[in-house]
Amino acid sequence: MSAGEALAWLVIALAGVAIGATAIGGVLVVPALTSLIGVPLPVAIAAASLAFLVTGAFALTGPGLLARVSQEWPLLLAALLGAVAGALLTGWVPGVAIRWWIGLLALASGLHALWRLRRTSASPEKPWPDARAQVLIGGAVGLGSALSGTGGPVLLLPLLMLAQRPLARSVVAAQLIQLPIAVAASTAHALAGRLDLLLGAGVAVALVLGAWAGRRLAAGRDVRVLQSLTAGVLLLTGVWFVLS
Repeated sequence: MSAGEALAWLVIALAGVAIGATAIGGVLVVPALTSLIGVPLPVAIAAASLAFLVTGAFALTGPGLLARVSQEWPLLLAALLGAVAGALLTGWVPGVAIRWWIGLLALASGLHALWRLRRTSASPEKPWPDARAQVLIGGAVGLGSALSGTGGPVLLLPLLMLAQRPLARSVVAAQLIQLPIAVAASTAHALAGRLDLLLGAGVAVALVLGAWAGRRLAAGRDVRVLQSLTAGVLLLTGVWFVLS
């Protein structure tokens, strides 16, 4: 294994730690695969989508999450349909546009993480979006996530937080949305012949092991330091992808 490959797998495992501890970090997977190993961008996106299928299933093992699926079904169904469209567009959208999209996602996620850390007072929360708004949000998040090879939380959490929606429910929805997006995107990529099962399985193992460690790390602890580090890595990744 070369130094670049070792670094790529380390970054992916750390992305899993960030996912388990802060729900942010999945956007690092595709840059690690493409820039450090040289995996073609559509193949990297497909592998990441398959890996998020496993991390989405892992998220359902969290306390009470499976029982919440019925409450968020408009959001989840719309995300599934949006992810199908995003995966189909991957073969048509120019690679440079996708790289910019991923870079901007990383930058936005890093800035959002820093914004959450620096808030000194809580703003009044607004009611949860109605079914129509959930469909619009879910469709947009599914489309953007599948197009960039991200799991869903990296788009959904900033949207809901900036809209001052209830924090606890936003975090639950962000964890749940990974699964329909991953199912739809992985299926579409497989049918298009872009899915490398071995690569996707390797990424899934690294992410799940990292997510398990991140969940244990965050349990009952102040994770502000980890959130700060994650935000910094996301910002660097965004600059790296945009400038390259």
